[in-house]
Amino acid sequence: MAQRLSRGPLPPLASVVTLDPNPSPPEQRLPPRQLHPLPKGLIELYGLLAVLFVLVPEWMAGGALGGFKEGRDGSQLPVTASAWRRVPELRLAAMGLAELRVLAKALRIQGYASLRRDRLTVQLLKRLQWLQSLPAWLRRS
Repeated sequence: MAQRLSRGPLPPLASVVTLDPNPSPPEQRLPPRQLHPLPKGLIELYGLLAVLFVLVPEWMAGGALGGFKEGRDGSQLPVTASAWRRVPELRLAAMGLAELRVLAKALRIQGYASLRRDRLTVQLLKRLQWLQSLPAWLRRS
């Protein structure tokens, strides 16, 4: 026959439920970590390194770009100015969708209002290439 196990009296509720937020045993608890301030010399060294690695190269780059401004008209960077005149893709890439649609209307591209940006750009490039292939006397001004 099965024996009946006697459980005995129940322990008090306070010993079952602990209110400690850190349930680890007391020997495993570590004291809070103390942070030591950095020495003043080290902080000054970090400040000097920040100036050397960030501000000085920016100052040098600004000086180098400032040298491009002298003796030129138009764009500040000469390579992009000539490229913008030669390559229509650059102009189209810099335009917003509204500007592309205004250009498409001026070039009389059918259905330009429903085209996505990539498809509209392709249509505009085709039309611009077609217009450049025409003789000068046939082109509209």
